[in-house]
Order: sequence, then C-alpha cells, then structure tokens
Amino acid sequence: MTAALDVTEVLAGLPDWRRADDPRPAIARSLKFADFNAAFGFMTRVALLADKADHHPEWSNVYNRVEVLLTTHDAGGVTERDVAMARFIDEIVKGQTT
Repeated sequence: MTAALDVTEVLAGLPDWRRADDPRPAIARSLKFADFNAAFGFMTRVALLADKADHHPEWSNVYNRVEVLLTTHDAGGVTERDVAMARFIDEIVKGQTT
C-alpha cells in the first residue's frame, strides 16, 4: 500500500489545488472550461488515464465546470498517485480553462 503524504507539503508543489478533507485528507481543484464539450473532453482524457492507472478521481460536472477531488482511499489520504494525477490534470488543462 502507498503511504499517505503531508497535504501541506503536497500543495506547495501544486499551486492550483487546495486542501479538501471530506472526510479524509484530499486535494481539490475547480475548473471552468469554454463550454460543456470542452469540460467533457477534459473528463474523457482524465478517465482514460485513470482507468489505465486504476486510480479514479471523485468529480462532478455542471455544464462547463468540473470539480475534481483526489485522495487514495486505501491509504486514507493523499499519495503519490494523487500527485501524479494532479500533475497530469494541470498539464492537460493549460490554455483550456477560463
């Protein structure tokens, strides 16, 4: 099992993310896209990686907005798997969010 990391330290390297403990330690990011298609396209790209990595975000979508929450249930907090997913998300949304 992967060990949980200190969320404060994790967030120092992920400036667009925030702490979101609900109920276990987690990191979250709110994203706003040009329209629904852009938001859904983003979610599709993340879903493909998530399936391959067997590590899935908790998220919600309303029109052009996507809320993403990352935590590792087995570890009871944020792990390197969440950090890797957050970095992937940061990379693919560059220039796409408003």
